[in-house]
Amino acid sequence: MSKFIYRMQNILNIKEKLEEQARMDFGMAMVRLREEEETLDRLQRRKANYEEQARGSLRDTLHLREIRENNEAILRMDEFIDVQMLEIEKAEKKVEEERQKLQESIQERKIQEKLRENAFEVFMGEEKARESREIDELTSYTYGQKKIAETAAEA
Repeated sequence: MSKFIYRMQNILNIKEKLEEQARMDFGMAMVRLREEEETLDRLQRRKANYEEQARGSLRDTLHLREIRENNEAILRMDEFIDVQMLEIEKAEKKVEEERQKLQESIQERKIQEKLRENAFEVFMGEEKARESREIDELTSYTYGQKKIAETAAEA
């Protein structure tokens, strides 16, 4: 039996490498999104801490400077949170883009694998036909040799 050689194996190998790269890019985008979400969470906790301080400073003796600074810090945290929300949206868009690229690369690899499977099936059909021809030739040769031996024995 001869060896199966897929003519477009190098293309399949490239598609597999592209898929692996797309998986890595998608993973990096997901990590970036998680980092941005963690940053937002830290900012929100910091803002909540400032708000708690503001409530505490209103209960005790009133220190106007402290109250103003705390209000400024809360406003600044709101600005930081708004900016961070935009960063999260960018990261989510990047994740979606990378997910699309990954899906496309998976589809392309699967197409190449299906083409390889089809080529292998054709190869196996050709191999069966070749083996069948060889068996027929061998049978015909053996039958012919027996006939020659029988005619030689009769003569």
